Amino acid sequence: MEKKIAVLVTNMVQDDELAVPTDAMRQAGYSVTLINGSTDDISGVMGRSFSIDAAIDDVKPEDFDALFLPGGFSPDQLRTDERFVSFVRYFLINNRSLFTICHGPQFFIQSGLINGRKLTSYESIRPDLYLAGAITLDQPVVEDGNLISSRTPDDLPQFVPAILQALAK
Repeated sequence: MEKKIAVLVTNMVQDDELAVPTDAMRQAGYSVTLINGSTDDISGVMGRSFSIDAAIDDVKPEDFDALFLPGGFSPDQLRTDERFVSFVRYFLINNRSLFTICHGPQFFIQSGLINGRKLTSYESIRPDLYLAGAITLDQPVVEDGNLISSRTPDDLPQFVPAILQALAK
């Protein structure tokens, strides 16, 4: 059965942090669904356009095997919307595969469910995660059970294989 990956994203996403992992997941045969507040196309911080597959009100987290949260300014915008935070909470509570890079872990602060979890992120987000109870590390990829996190686009060569390995299990 084909695994389905949800991607929560909106405008000002970091282009490579969205494109490189999602392209790799699709090439590996996984179904990837980009989810926003509406189905309007979005633009990354570097100007790339991305097509949205579904609106948040039209999907349920239980229909997906994994969740990917790319960085840029997208997570900071979406984390103020409880519909997106609830979607993330579902994956944390149910111990489903969750992949995140850069500013993506900002969702976890709102979730209230990151206490004691090990992860990494963009350096300016690490203090906030620490204050929310996370164990923050400064390394290219951190794996904590079902949660795989990374810091920046420079870490994509380590992050993408970690995601694909987790999905292959």
